[in-house]
Amino acid sequence: MAGYPPEITERFHGTPEQLEAGLVGQPPTRWQTIVLEDYDPGWPRRYDAIRAALVETLGDRVVAVEHVGSTSVPGLPAKPIIDVDLTVEDTADETLFVPDLVRAGYRLVLREPWWYGHRMLVNAEDDIHLHVWPVGAPELVRHRLFRDRLRSHPEDLELYASTKRSLARDTVERPGDYSLAKNDVIDAIYARIFAAGPG
Repeated sequence: MAGYPPEITERFHGTPEQLEAGLVGQPPTRWQTIVLEDYDPGWPRRYDAIRAALVETLGDRVVAVEHVGSTSVPGLPAKPIIDVDLTVEDTADETLFVPDLVRAGYRLVLREPWWYGHRMLVNAEDDIHLHVWPVGAPELVRHRLFRDRLRSHPEDLELYASTKRSLARDTVERPGDYSLAKNDVIDAIYARIFAAGPG
């Protein structure tokens, strides 16, 4: 695949069973419904504030912070939830980051060692999804590639936007199916990304 290694091109598909097994405590209330909103130009400013607070909270334990997900793509409808990728050296030792994040108002909701060591925390309002990854996790690269593709290719932006709107309607009675139902379109967009290669 034109320059991308297999760990990047072989995308991980989680199952509902794996999601359930990884749950720590109560799932966020916003997982119970799918509500898409038109793009809000205030979302990047909200991310900037979140990023600054994370750096203040964790200091040099922060390796990188990225705004990812639909709220990071201008013009894309999204659930009004800011997705943030936080990179730390290692997620296996949660004592290095979870207690300080809890003191900052987050709570741990997912522990997924099988998915590159992923941990996810949410804030009290459930409108920040903080994804914590160890250095070198392939998902970090995929998230940036997908975001940047949608930012630079209007045809894929429109395809993804229309898919999201359709699936939000189709899964209104089964909100848990929404994310998995997007996989075919997401994989098609990734195929174009990987075919184009780096650069």
